[in-house]
Amino acid sequence: MKAEAVTDEWGAAMAEQAIDNTETVELDDFSAGKKTLSDDEAAKLDAIMDIPVTISMEVGRSYISIRNLLQLNQGSVVELDRIAGEPLDVMVNGTLIAHGEVVVVNDKFGIRLTDVISQTERIKKLK
Repeated sequence: MKAEAVTDEWGAAMAEQAIDNTETVELDDFSAGKKTLSDDEAAKLDAIMDIPVTISMEVGRSYISIRNLLQLNQGSVVELDRIAGEPLDVMVNGTLIAHGEVVVVNDKFGIRLTDVISQTERIKKLK
């Protein structure tokens, strides 16, 4: 009976994710629009726009000894420092830039940003 309740909860969660609540958001186009930069500044900006960065989503962390790490095998459970339902951290090159939640769209995982860290807060963390 308990397994059926878990299955029903899982089915309900999957059905909720199947509902497409996504919305298209207009992003700023840095290559068009009002030209408020000098030619030199625009050239400098263009030089950095194509630099690749690594974006990662962090579910949680766990600190374990090498002894315990070597004992892990298929089916092992590693306890993380997050509570279920807590937002994920969105990191760019190791720097926290936002928090988000996992969504499934067209059978692919994605992240819906729920809170973007302000530029001021990101600069404070760098110091």
